[in-house]
Amino acid sequence: MTALPPTMTAIAIPVPGGPDALVPQTRPVPTPGSGEVLVKIAAAGVNRPDVLQRSGGYPPPKGASDIPGLEFSGEVVALGDGVTRFKVGDKVCALVAGGGYAEYAVVHESNALPVPKGLSMVEAAGIPETFFTVWSNVFDRGGLQSGETILIHGGTSGIGVTAIQLAKAFGATVITTAGSDEKCAAAKALGADHAINYRTTDFTAAVNEITGKRGAQLILDMVGGDYVQKNLDCVAADGRIVQIAFLHGSEIKADIRWIMLKRVTFTGSTLRIRDIAFKAALADALREKVWPLLESGKVKVVMDSTYPLAEASKAHARMEGSTHVGKIVLTV
Repeated sequence: MTALPPTMTAIAIPVPGGPDALVPQTRPVPTPGSGEVLVKIAAAGVNRPDVLQRSGGYPPPKGASDIPGLEFSGEVVALGDGVTRFKVGDKVCALVAGGGYAEYAVVHESNALPVPKGLSMVEAAGIPETFFTVWSNVFDRGGLQSGETILIHGGTSGIGVTAIQLAKAFGATVITTAGSDEKCAAAKALGADHAINYRTTDFTAAVNEITGKRGAQLILDMVGGDYVQKNLDCVAADGRIVQIAFLHGSEIKADIRWIMLKRVTFTGSTLRIRDIAFKAALADALREKVWPLLESGKVKVVMDSTYPLAEASKAHARMEGSTHVGKIVLTV
């Protein structure tokens, strides 16, 4: 095995702020602990939580790396004690609570998965955060069933393009919202049955019209704010609303009578703070149920753009511009 360097380049956030707050630094190469693997990173996904962390609004959980980045792909180059799932040289993609914007990172072996056959390392880097999140919230927490209708907000975001494809793959009718006619067309090309331009159309009225006033059985929302009441107005009786972010703010004013009258389950979650065992169970479910879809091409990793690691600030500016469709990835 080639000797590992003592140091690496990583992207740090010395002072929270705008995209320029992301600064390359020299850091020690981490050492894998018990059950962990050290990965030489090939590519790292960029996600909204990274933007929130950079701006000072989403600090890493206790014990996690302060380096941003929740997902990456790469090659296993060292093993901690007790590792049995992988060997040196294996190509993996992984979900972490931090540390992805770097040349090397450690991850517990149970939170890593083999790169799906036929996918590039860049594509694989765009899988973990969105696929873990969608599976946890749409299928486990949201309980989506074949034949149900799901409303997915932000249809061309990384979460959105993943949720559209997986919901369709498992037999749901998909309604989504997006901020332009071009984005709506992109969402329909991915399989959405209906795409609503929220800038020109009242999505609540549109959903009720599409469903014959029955509403959507499941709503996946990352907007929050004024969307909470709008979601209550178009969710079906006995429906579920799953909140995974709040781009319009976490404080809301809503008429909660509709929760009672429609018997709505309003829930939500955040993945980053969950423990290794919880994420391991998600990884196992994805390996069984979703990896075959990725390897067959029935579900794709939708790529928007790539940037070199040193240009992480440009990647964040791209994400904050909200013009992207699909995943933004850093190459290392």
